[in-house]
Amino acid sequence: MDSIQSCPICSNPIVGRTDKIYCSLECKRASDYEKRKVEEKLFISIDRQLKTNRKILKKYNRVGKTTLRKEELIKEGFNPNYFTHYWKNSNGDIYLFVYDYGFLALKENLKDKYLIVQWQAYMSK
Repeated sequence: MDSIQSCPICSNPIVGRTDKIYCSLECKRASDYEKRKVEEKLFISIDRQLKTNRKILKKYNRVGKTTLRKEELIKEGFNPNYFTHYWKNSNGDIYLFVYDYGFLALKENLKDKYLIVQWQAYMSK
């Protein structure tokens, strides 16, 4: 009845308790890392896109308020579907924010543009 189990990660024999799954702490960590990598793939891709969006908005907004063509941002890798929160001004315009940088979709001279702004203290109210 004494069958020797082998580690699912490195195939070394498992010594010790009968309910032990891995031969060492390193193999257990490696297994947990692989599981987490698969389970958190969506989270990681969303977080990566949010960081990319913020980096692009920050790059183009050096003075606090900038208007830029939509295609210019899209070409850089900006995806307007990923944002962290929104703010509605008194005119009813909805600014979408990626952390501390926001954008508002505009139409000027039949061209799609974004107004890029930086988060201000009065927007918290």
